[in-house]
Formats: sequence, C-alpha cells, structure tokens
Amino acid sequence: MRAALSLLISLCGYTARCQDSAEQGTNTRGSRAEIAITVRDGSGHVVNVPTAVKLYKNGMLEDQKSTSQGRAFFIPRGLGDFTIVVEAAGYKAAQKEVSLSVAIQYEEDVYVERDTGSGVSTGIPGAPVLAPKAKEALGKGTEALKEGKLEEAQKHIGEAMKLAPGNPEVLYVQGILYMKLGNWGQAQTVLEKASQLDPHQPRLLAALGMNFCNQKKYEEAIPPLEKSIQLEPAAGWETEWALAKAYYYHQQYEQALKMAEQAHTESHGSAPQAELLLAQCLTAVGRYEDSAHILREFLKNNASGPDAATARRWLDRLNADGKIHQ
Repeated sequence: MRAALSLLISLCGYTARCQDSAEQGTNTRGSRAEIAITVRDGSGHVVNVPTAVKLYKNGMLEDQKSTSQGRAFFIPRGLGDFTIVVEAAGYKAAQKEVSLSVAIQYEEDVYVERDTGSGVSTGIPGAPVLAPKAKEALGKGTEALKEGKLEEAQKHIGEAMKLAPGNPEVLYVQGILYMKLGNWGQAQTVLEKASQLDPHQPRLLAALGMNFCNQKKYEEAIPPLEKSIQLEPAAGWETEWALAKAYYYHQQYEQALKMAEQAHTESHGSAPQAELLLAQCLTAVGRYEDSAHILREFLKNNASGPDAATARRWLDRLNADGKIHQ
C-alpha cells in the first residue's frame, strides 16, 4: 500500500511538474543539469508554508532559494554530488543527497516531518553539510587520530579534504593532525580558514589559540581562546590552561592566575602541566608560600615524572631566594 501511494503521488505530480518547470525558466539551463525539488510532508502532500531550500556541494553553500507552491529549482554550475537541505516553518529540517552525472533535469522529492514540540526547525541554518563519502572518510581519520595512527589519519583526512575542501569540520580535523605532526604553520593556515567559515565554533577557536601558543604567539592566542571559553564555559580544563599560559607569557598575571586556578580545579589533579602553571602564576603575583605548597604536592604525586626536576628546581629557587620557609 505504501509503495502504491508513493507511485500515485509521483504520477499525480508529473503534469504539474512539467508545467511549472517551464514557468521557472528551465529552458535557459542550456547544457547544464537542473534540480527540480518538491517539498512534501509525511503523507506526501506538498508543503506550501514558507520554506528555505539550500544546495551544498563539497560542504559549501552553492545556492539557496525559497519555494513557490512547494517547489524550488536549481541549475548547478557543474555535475557531481550535492546535498539538499530543507528548512520549513513548523517542520524539522531535512536533507537529501543527490548525484548529478549528466546534464538533464532531476526531479527530487524531499520529505519533512512536523515539529510537534516548538514548531521551529531543528536544523542549524547555514550549517555546512558533509556528503556521505566525505563524512565516512572524516570519521575514519578522526578515529585514527584518536588512536595515534598518524599515517592512517593522514590518508583518510586527505581523502575528506579532497571531497570537501571548504568544510570547517574537515579543516578543523586537518588542523589537529598538523598540530600532532608539529606543523604549526600549516595548522594555523587551515584553522584560520575554518574559523572564518565557522566563527562561533568553540573547539575550533580553542585549537587555533593553542596552536598560537605552540608558536609562542601568546598575544595572538588570547582572543580566540577567550572567545572559545565565552561560547562554551564548560569545555574543559585544556582551553583554560592554554589561556592561562597565554596570559602568563603576556604578563597578565592576575588573569593568568584566575584561569590557572580554574584549569587546576577542573583537571582534578590529572594534569601535571596545570599544576606547574598554577605554581608559576602564584609566584608571579607574590604568593610564594602557596606556590611552594603546589610544588610540594606535585613532587609528592609525581616524584619520578618527567616534570619532577623542573618542580624541584623551582622550589629550590624559592627557598634560596628566601621567599619561603622550609
């Protein structure tokens, strides 16, 4: 019954499609393909409420239109894989993947479900969309990156970059890979491009700020790190630690101390670098005994760790300078 209903819907819509296609000027497409889109609800009826239809290629917005009587028409600049995103008032956002291989007219129905909660579309307007192949490659690359398999990560992330070179999510992961490889300049290039495309993504801004810190560009690191924390205050201690470090080396010691204390608290003692930075900040503002306490606790818990010698040297210096009591 459902298959029969779908067939009936497509047959009933055929005549109308032929008529309104000419009205939309499809005879001007020449040798290029055309996508004729009909937006329908779950029962197959045409959705006539105001609807935004967007066409993406390689994660980048190529064109966008509003429907007329539930219909929208696009003439893409070339062939290939595209993503259609539909946002209708009172319905959940929907998307559909289409592949254009020859220069003909493609008829595509996109079905939307009613949003019975808020009545507002649940999609993110204007958000870049990844095609399935690019999404799969990015997922494999991200997983390999987490596991420290950098060669495998390079392979899959490189594939995702070819498929979606302008997608900020792909650029973000590519930037993280460059950071893992110590290629700070290349990381900065792709992360800056990504932040221009998606300027309100906290983790992207955090990565850009951390990469500036890696290059000792502390003044440049502060704005993206501050914005990242403003957008997502509970993002984690790493961003707070990076901002504290940038403040410290920019000689903004009070701000550095505040952020270092937050990073230390939220790391729950699991981050030696957060403890050492807190000790540095306490020393910078003249709280020597507090700094010494942090260093002693650090040495108690990390006596054989790689940073133990540094902590011991700082503690000895405080003692030699008469800043603390034995």
